[in-house]
Amino acid sequence: MTALTDVSSHAIASARWRIGEIAFWVLVLACALLFPSRYLIMTDIVRLALFALSLDLILGYAGIVSLGHAAFFGVGAYAAGLMALHGIVNEPVIALLVAGLVAAVVGFLTSFLVIRGVDLTRLMVTLGIALLLEALAERFSNITGGTDGLQGIEMQPIFGLFAFDMFGKTGLFYSLIVLFILFLLARRVVHSPFGLSLRAIRNNPLRAAAIGIPVNRRLIAVYTLAAFYAGIAGALFTQTTALASLDVFAFERSADLMLVLVIGGTGYLYGGLIGAVVFKMLQELFQTITPQYWLFWIGLVLVVIVLVGRARIHRWVLFVPNLVIRQFAGRKAVVAVPESEAS
Repeated sequence: MTALTDVSSHAIASARWRIGEIAFWVLVLACALLFPSRYLIMTDIVRLALFALSLDLILGYAGIVSLGHAAFFGVGAYAAGLMALHGIVNEPVIALLVAGLVAAVVGFLTSFLVIRGVDLTRLMVTLGIALLLEALAERFSNITGGTDGLQGIEMQPIFGLFAFDMFGKTGLFYSLIVLFILFLLARRVVHSPFGLSLRAIRNNPLRAAAIGIPVNRRLIAVYTLAAFYAGIAGALFTQTTALASLDVFAFERSADLMLVLVIGGTGYLYGGLIGAVVFKMLQELFQTITPQYWLFWIGLVLVVIVLVGRARIHRWVLFVPNLVIRQFAGRKAVVAVPESEAS
């Protein structure tokens, strides 16, 4: 009984909102309000953050590695584009949910292949699924538009009130609200008994099965949920850019997603969000300095992160905030490095 109480207390304590989390979202909202000239790049960051969040659910919490997560992003993007192009679902929010559900169905059907292998097998299977869907999209060009993509997509105003504008203001706040709602859902999931069971499976699947956790069902469920999130991210891409092409299935999109999580870290939700911000800022900076060789500098940053260690970089970055907090809130109040990064 004491063990159950300890687990319950730990779960409740972990689910509490911390000052750093609130400050993060306040800062995000402040950036959206204070930099109107950067709406488009911020919308791109928000979409990438949601996409990274979807991968973190399976990689950081269930230990499922994937090199083909763009498959679900592409399914969501094309589903939203086709519904808008043919007037099947005119309301963007409803179309967003439908596109996410279509991606979730694809994720559920392919999850039975993914859970059968281990890391290397899963890498190959997920990559193969993405390549297969890209080939199918190119084969049925009469539906998808082929290499030209879907042409003439016109998005209706959100709830009939908020029209998408060329400056990206509506798209940014729309994407930001979707990200926050789905983040709250993901946060609730990972701090639930379901989320705790996923951590047990990630750490030791055999031991998890021995204590009665239905390993395969848990993995199928979280893989389907991650596909839903990725499909929503893809639908946001189509709705905010009025574009859907074969590029949404590209391997480079999945590879960039892995880089985002390498930069931000896995297993604490904010890793994908922070990694998306840093990755996009570095990309824009290096493309401005050396447009032809920006990938070299991104690679150099990744090497530095691996050699120095993410936890040590976090301590350096948080040194000044910790110093200020100690002065005003006492010596025990510090901005801690996430447990998954410190281990």
